[in-house]
Amino acid sequence: MSQPASDIKSFVLDTNVLIHYPEAIMSFRDNEIVIPLEVLEELDKLKTYPDQRGKSAREAIRFLDTIAKKGNLHEGIKLENGSVLRVSYRLPSEVPEGIALERNDNKIILCAYALQRDGRRVFFVSKDINARVKATALGLRAVDYEKQKVDIATLYQGLREIDTTADTLARLEGTGELAWKERLLPNEFALLRDRVSGRELLARWAPIPAAEANGGETGRLIALPPWEGHVAGIAPLNARQRVALELLLDDRVRLVTLVGKAGTGKTLIAIAAGLKRVLEDKSYSRMLVTRPIVPVGKDIGYLPGEKGAKMAAWMEPLFDNLEQILSVYKRPNLKNVEQLVKDRILEIEALTYIRGRSLPNQYMIIDEAQNLTPHEIKTLVSRAGENTKVVLTGDPYQIDNMYLDANSNGLSYLVESFKGQRLYGHVTLHKSERSELAELAASLL
Repeated sequence: MSQPASDIKSFVLDTNVLIHYPEAIMSFRDNEIVIPLEVLEELDKLKTYPDQRGKSAREAIRFLDTIAKKGNLHEGIKLENGSVLRVSYRLPSEVPEGIALERNDNKIILCAYALQRDGRRVFFVSKDINARVKATALGLRAVDYEKQKVDIATLYQGLREIDTTADTLARLEGTGELAWKERLLPNEFALLRDRVSGRELLARWAPIPAAEANGGETGRLIALPPWEGHVAGIAPLNARQRVALELLLDDRVRLVTLVGKAGTGKTLIAIAAGLKRVLEDKSYSRMLVTRPIVPVGKDIGYLPGEKGAKMAAWMEPLFDNLEQILSVYKRPNLKNVEQLVKDRILEIEALTYIRGRSLPNQYMIIDEAQNLTPHEIKTLVSRAGENTKVVLTGDPYQIDNMYLDANSNGLSYLVESFKGQRLYGHVTLHKSERSELAELAASLL
């Protein structure tokens, strides 16, 4: 049953919405989607960019072209989801004072303003906070594109802290496993704590077939043995780091996310585990490490040299972690990071050049993943070939991409989307182990 005309909403999309998610048009059911002509002009300019923005612009243009073949975009084309898509080049007959028409951003907002003046129920959709503020100042309803948003406050942790008794801990420690009625998720861990003594024990939840269940239990908690030794010279300093290493060294878990504030050891642990799996265990042919190139503060512009030289400046945080590991990880013929690269044990690659590749038998680490959109995350993770493990690390509260926040970035979206999958594992790291000063800075600033 179709909606009454008075209930139909007109969603005017800003360019950044289509860059964030090229198929965002399909997210608005049974309403009207309006693309201002200036959005098409901006997509046309962006399509030549070699980065992810260019790729998203090209995808959005191709998507619009496919729809355009089904009718007239000026009059409106009915979509499969019940919405009507059209392109508009409307401007109001009277432009509000102070709005400069030289800027495409203002023309896009004015298109929405003109439609509202016609009596439509208009919603201006943009990832740009300032554009939303300007639209609100003109009396428009301005909203963020929230289809791929999650609630960071309730984000999956990967580890449950459970208060229990000394008897329960003793049974788990004595037998190595414990029947458990509460259902946890695949590859989820539990930190059982005696309420009286404060003693703790780590365990991993394992489901059991319904036919084998007795007394309503859904699975078993398998106790983790005391940690011994090190991984590439690195040992866990707390329970959550221990969980991270369990997931990173488990080949059954093909995708791992590590979330935590600065200094919690996300990148260090991921790289150490990768070196062990490549150098010692020979489980993967090489370790591929990358991170998004998003400047903090004002960009310093183009960097000289070939790709390797350009990447070096952006990859210094990764090199710092590698140098720290190599200072305690002694292996024959392994002297420095340059040796790892020369022997093709380690590959440092720009995200731009990973797109389109197929990456089999590799240990792939994507650092600072909170600066990626959900669409970019999908593009990267889908590069994984046979026997490739993908590890993403990041801090959703430390985002440098102006169009993303803790709730809308690709890392948070992936954590919420993949939880419960048997190939996926996650843990949120809480305690900074870098230094007392780093812990204070992360907590107080």
